[in-house]
Amino acid sequence: MYGSFLYNCWAALLGFSAYFALALQQPYAMPLKTLIGSFVTALVVFLFAYPVRLLLGYVLFTPEEVTLAQVEKAKGKQEQKEELQIPDFERNPAMEFEDENGEEIAKVVRTMMHSEEQTLPNH
Repeated sequence: MYGSFLYNCWAALLGFSAYFALALQQPYAMPLKTLIGSFVTALVVFLFAYPVRLLLGYVLFTPEEVTLAQVEKAKGKQEQKEELQIPDFERNPAMEFEDENGEEIAKVVRTMMHSEEQTLPNH
């Protein structure tokens, strides 16, 4: 961002200077009108420099060339990674309970406790 602001300041300074120099060459140049016009020109050039630099950056950008062999090689590597992946539930058996809802687990536990109370003999 620093560089873009600096370049826009240089563009504004050049716009100001060019307008000022051209306005002073007029036979009946008024000083206040010349200064106001120069500052307005500097502001317009400063703001106009952003899209101009963006357009130049877009035109001058050269992307990397990707060959067909590189694309096929990348696809081959991805397929190998997919073959080597082990499903999550085989790596960590406790993981299967993480997917279930906590309320459902609580209902199952209550049901099991209730069934134990019915099967136990009374003292």
